[in-house]
Amino acid sequence: MPQIIAQQTMAKDFHSSRLKGKVAIVTASTDGIGFAIAKRLGDEGASVIISSRKEENVKKATENLRKNGIQAEGVAKTKFGGLDILVSNAAVNPSVAATLETEENAWDKIFEINVKCSWLLAKEAYPELIKRGGGSIVFISSIAGYQPMEPLGVYSVSKTALLGLTKAISSEVARENIRVNCVAPGIVATKFASAITSSEVGKEKSLSTVPMNRFGKPDEIAGAVAYLVSDDAAYTTGETIVVAGGSHSRL
Repeated sequence: MPQIIAQQTMAKDFHSSRLKGKVAIVTASTDGIGFAIAKRLGDEGASVIISSRKEENVKKATENLRKNGIQAEGVAKTKFGGLDILVSNAAVNPSVAATLETEENAWDKIFEINVKCSWLLAKEAYPELIKRGGGSIVFISSIAGYQPMEPLGVYSVSKTALLGLTKAISSEVARENIRVNCVAPGIVATKFASAITSSEVGKEKSLSTVPMNRFGKPDEIAGAVAYLVSDDAAYTTGETIVVAGGSHSRL
């Protein structure tokens, strides 16, 4: 038994050279799922560019990654000379209300950040990926994109839109050797989801839809992203991997 526990502990500290030589940008990557993704890509050999609205948070996350032997910066493409991987992870949810009771300004902000910014990032990354002879884009959606969460209707709709954005862009850039995929996490125990995971009532209601009867971990989402941006997924594009403990995932 001690040997099994030791092996499981070692497995969490994942290192490989699968992404050696690659440069990755991960948005909203100073904590939670974004930071876990940045760390996993770095652990697999990629140089990682951290992104966040607050400079202090970027500095702290960058230093943390460097302590783990990861090449990390909070600057643009000029630092590492190019771009191979874009992970669009940023999202907001300023409104907790029924879909038809959501204020228009909240709707606009949700779609501005969750959908339009993802499109803009892909648009900016596109020529850089072409210069490298191809690359990979991953959008972070949500299980809510398949099964709307009450009272997060508009947020859920924005995450459904990312499924469509993945399909649309992937077919257009495949000839450029650029793959576009998506990951739809279930409810993950992070600060972003604390409104759902912190109260006993919210926790019980949420877990009632999860066959595995637990919330996800940031590292589990990071593993799916690392697979999609690696050569192990070289023939995979336009797809969404659901990492949600068995939750319903059909539109």
